[in-house]
Amino acid sequence: MPTTANAAPPVRGLHHFAWRCRDSEETRRFYEDLLGLPLAHVIKSDHVPSTGEYCPYVHIFFRMRDGSYIAFFDLGDDVAALPSPNTPAWVNHIALRVDSVADLLAAKARLEGAGVEVLGVTDHHIIESIYFFDPNGLRVELTTPTVPQAEMEAHALRARADLDAWTVRKADLRTARGASHA
Repeated sequence: MPTTANAAPPVRGLHHFAWRCRDSEETRRFYEDLLGLPLAHVIKSDHVPSTGEYCPYVHIFFRMRDGSYIAFFDLGDDVAALPSPNTPAWVNHIALRVDSVADLLAAKARLEGAGVEVLGVTDHHIIESIYFFDPNGLRVELTTPTVPQAEMEAHALRARADLDAWTVRKADLRTARGASHA
């Protein structure tokens, strides 16, 4: 167990998740007008603060009710981020929480009414979710919890054992793959 002197500092929550966008106004329309996340901050610069490199951009932030943000970089070249060639499209996504199943269904109807293709409602046994892509190819999940907090706490108590079991299974899968390639 780490001592106070070398313990990790507490992470208090998500500040923002950033993604590349093809067009900042198209992205604003989707997140602000369709999903209801207010545009809260815009940063415009010609140089990247962390590296100093020249790259004119705008960085836009949309505020969620918990105080966190989803943010986008428009690099001015009308190019969206490319999907990872070695990862299925359903893997990389951001999940945003709504308050109830009724809110989830209302969001689905609103998105579909705007011509957005929506997958779900999908029952994950602890949450229900819908999935769709934003104009930049980012997969977005809207989700709502469907079980009491006590059930989630019970899952947390066995999370490490569940991960350890997966690690063993993964080793077995590697071995089986190796045998089938021989």
